Amino acid sequence: MKTCWLIPLVLLALALPVRASDNLAAFPAAEAGMVRHVLVLPEQEDETGFKVELIVGRTVEVDAVNRHFFTGAIVAETIEGWGFTRYVVPELGPMAGTLMAVEPDAPKEARFVALAGEPYLIRYNSRLPVVVYVPEGVEVRYRIWSAEAETRPVPEG
Repeated sequence: MKTCWLIPLVLLALALPVRASDNLAAFPAAEAGMVRHVLVLPEQEDETGFKVELIVGRTVEVDAVNRHFFTGAIVAETIEGWGFTRYVVPELGPMAGTLMAVEPDAPKEARFVALAGEPYLIRYNSRLPVVVYVPEGVEVRYRIWSAEAETRPVPEG
């Protein structure tokens, strides 16, 4: 009966909230030529109504007329032995854009140019960090999306 004190102690430890930063040990350091970015999300009352958009790109000098984008993709990988997801951009491909005519002497401006394609939305989870690996010189930005609490019926028809 000497171990009776151990049971409440274990239950207390299991009841303590886990912070996202505590799980960072599962994510390896960045390899040579890569940088690890870590986003710790604040806790929300109902996290099912939120999504995180990951935006990867670089600030470059471009004309003000055309729409520019980089080729490449964000790849979700599961960390073996942990089951956590990490996000990797193996390379930022060449920049492309629309081909609208620009005055030859038009000034260029610094603009953040992102990867092409649809927004990359992931589940909101404040208990795990969002960890993104990108090549050196590449920026990682994010945006939080939230849903309205009210739902509306779709009319028949």
